[in-house]
Amino acid sequence: MDFVRPSKQDLTTQTLFAELLDHVKIFEASRSLGHVPGTFVTKTIKGIPYYYFQASIPGGETRQAYIGKQSPTLDRVAAQFAAEKSSLATEEKDMQRLCAQLRTGGAISTEASAVRVLEALSDTGLFHAGGVLVGTHAMAVFGNLLGARWASGALRTQDIDVAFPAVEVAVPNHAGDLPTALERLKMGFLPVPALNSRKPSSSFKVRGSALRLDILTPARAGSEKPIFLPRWNTAAQPLPFLDYLLEEPLPGAVINGKPVFVHVPPPARFAFHKLIIQGERWAGDAARSSKDVHQSGQLFSLLLDDRPGDISLAWDALQKRGHSWVTKARRGLGVLKSIGFPRTEELLNLLSIDRPRSPDRN
Repeated sequence: MDFVRPSKQDLTTQTLFAELLDHVKIFEASRSLGHVPGTFVTKTIKGIPYYYFQASIPGGETRQAYIGKQSPTLDRVAAQFAAEKSSLATEEKDMQRLCAQLRTGGAISTEASAVRVLEALSDTGLFHAGGVLVGTHAMAVFGNLLGARWASGALRTQDIDVAFPAVEVAVPNHAGDLPTALERLKMGFLPVPALNSRKPSSSFKVRGSALRLDILTPARAGSEKPIFLPRWNTAAQPLPFLDYLLEEPLPGAVINGKPVFVHVPPPARFAFHKLIIQGERWAGDAARSSKDVHQSGQLFSLLLDDRPGDISLAWDALQKRGHSWVTKARRGLGVLKSIGFPRTEELLNLLSIDRPRSPDRN
């Protein structure tokens, strides 16, 4: 498959996404009582009013939790909650309006089913506690961050990949039961393979669908077994080279009917990472290897235009990881050249490295 350059979004769409991302970051930074889904209700039992908190969970079920006997203190809490809820409702409508404008303007939207899953994960605090969206769904975020429309096929996937650093980020009050959060979506998620509660799976798949969620973490020396993450009551599959992606995550958003806050890797690091892992895939996975290389080329194409310094910084960080990393990346650059990437010379000049030989495809 020959290389196809990405196209650019118009300036209005780029400006709208920047505005939306500002809204999302402020919205997330101000998470407070009003962000809790549900409402305060009162029940009178034997003439005495009591407060309950009522919430609807995914699937249509309504639950109530007892708060306490009505009092001036609880009255103030309920009033504060109602005021914040009203303010948040206005902010959410503004963000939904921006999402509608972005979709009309040709911004990259994410499938509704994937957005539902990412929203459930985001609501657990996952992205505030070190979680990073990687894989092809990150490409949708990159596209809107860089003002790009990717070539056909660059976003084709049903896999959602979320990675955690090897050392958990110490963020207080951020913990969640990921299997329970997925179960509440009522989408039919099942662990893959089915493991008992003492050894939870690192992958979850929707019954009868290709939609899948994989929890990942950087590989540690001498271990390929899933690593249990107590904070999230799930396991993560170790993968080599992943730590390079997770060091300096950027705030972003996936969009459909509304935005969902996520963190993503720096695009330039993502591009180099794709060049490395394409050479590590087994021979029967040629389709994924090809997709890796084309995603890398499309990112480099945009970054060379607008953010060449990002490429240099990502290359500097890669070189610090040693000769093996550099060798694998240079081989990947050779593969990139072989698919007809038209700016190979420009990229190599920026990196100040010798020209790699194109790999023999025969």
